[in-house]
Amino acid sequence: MSENTTPEPELTDAEVSEQKAVRLAKRDRLNELGLEAYPVAVPITDTIPAVRARFGELEADATTGVTVGLAGRIVHLRNTGKLCFASLQSGDGSRIQAMVSLAEVGEENLELWKDLVDLGDHVFVSGEVISSRRGELSIMVREWKMASKAVLPLPNMHNELNEETRVRSRYLDLIVREQARTNVFSRAKTMASLRNTFTQLDFIEVETPMLQVMHGGASARPFVTHSNAFDMELFLRIAPELYLKRALVGGIERVFEINRNFRNEGADSTHSPEFAMLEAYEAYGDYNSIADLTQKLIQDAAVAVSGSHVVTWADGTAFDLGGEWERISMYHSLSDAAGVQITPETSVADLQAMANKEGVEVHLANHGKLVEELWEHFVKDGLTRPTFVMDFPVETSPLVKEHRSIPGVVEKWDLYVRGFELATGYSELNDPVIQRERFVQQAALSAKGDVEAMRLDEDFLKALEHAMPPAGGMGMGMDRLLMAITGLGIRETILFPLVK
Repeated sequence: MSENTTPEPELTDAEVSEQKAVRLAKRDRLNELGLEAYPVAVPITDTIPAVRARFGELEADATTGVTVGLAGRIVHLRNTGKLCFASLQSGDGSRIQAMVSLAEVGEENLELWKDLVDLGDHVFVSGEVISSRRGELSIMVREWKMASKAVLPLPNMHNELNEETRVRSRYLDLIVREQARTNVFSRAKTMASLRNTFTQLDFIEVETPMLQVMHGGASARPFVTHSNAFDMELFLRIAPELYLKRALVGGIERVFEINRNFRNEGADSTHSPEFAMLEAYEAYGDYNSIADLTQKLIQDAAVAVSGSHVVTWADGTAFDLGGEWERISMYHSLSDAAGVQITPETSVADLQAMANKEGVEVHLANHGKLVEELWEHFVKDGLTRPTFVMDFPVETSPLVKEHRSIPGVVEKWDLYVRGFELATGYSELNDPVIQRERFVQQAALSAKGDVEAMRLDEDFLKALEHAMPPAGGMGMGMDRLLMAITGLGIRETILFPLVK
């Protein structure tokens, strides 16, 4: 069917209100005629994608003798005298043409179609699969039924939705924009790939509490709530780490979880207050083996989405996630970028002077915080290729083992892609005595006003005292993984992001 390619102005509020009134009247008439505007079910036998897969190569003006019954949303509609055309769209964006003719449905049903069917309606059609004279795969309709009446009109299918509409009314975005649908399917493929890779490596998926009496496992400000049943303060979890480590203590030696975290902090192009997180722990591994695992998880996901390690971003850029990823030292890379040697022994005064000179502000500054902030200032934005940044200051990593050969450093890495942090990994601290000392240090920071500092978690310490095996652990944001694979911002990779 022919389509108007000239952009049309969007409807005004008054026009939308008028259309709604007209469509509600059509709804009432359908029900009065016993045709049902919202039937419980319609007798579908096929789907639009399935019919396209079977008959997509039909020559122009061909018939098949095959009758199908399918349903879809009307996204284009053209009514002429004795022959009406509609383009029906399925959830994945596949389309097929419906041809409603006087000869096939009769005068009464043709007039009902013209009078009662609108753009945006879900309709059921049954008829022969044919190819039109123009070679368009079509259903020559013998019977039609309303499947669900749209009371509000669709946005203009030829105009781009603005970002606010896309985010606030994602259901419309999914109807009219192919990229929005692609994002959903890419995310689903990614999640399936992660679980498949873990299954191949004998990891067990578990679920841990989202409501916690003690938040921990990350440096972040939590959301606070109240349980009426227990009359106690609870926290939405900021990370599943401390519970997954309890699972390690219990003997689940390879464990992972994909679920939601909540951090009561800022929102920007790479942060959301609610986000999907993957964490995994491997007994008898370390931060090197968990880096290998993380690289495999991401590369397998890239293949699942794109068919290769080279992904194509939404803007057309090809980005290579393949090969072995570079591993660089935080201190060495900072020293090279700043032109000054910086080590774990560099004084707070010297680091603060450098921060002042560069205009880098650090709240409640200590050696570790200064090093990390300076590193972000000098180095982070230059990391485009996937890069593991290794060996962090001990002050900022209370759950990580000290480096086996470098004093003042812990065995931690952050994975950077396109200039943002995608994942983090540790050689996990499992000494309960040192862990208690670290928690006490965190408590002191909290007392000074650090709202992100961890609390002393006695129950977790009790679990460690029953001996947690040496382990490597990692955490990765699912929304950010999709950013790396698709090249989109976080509000596009989350289906229904929180907006003010």
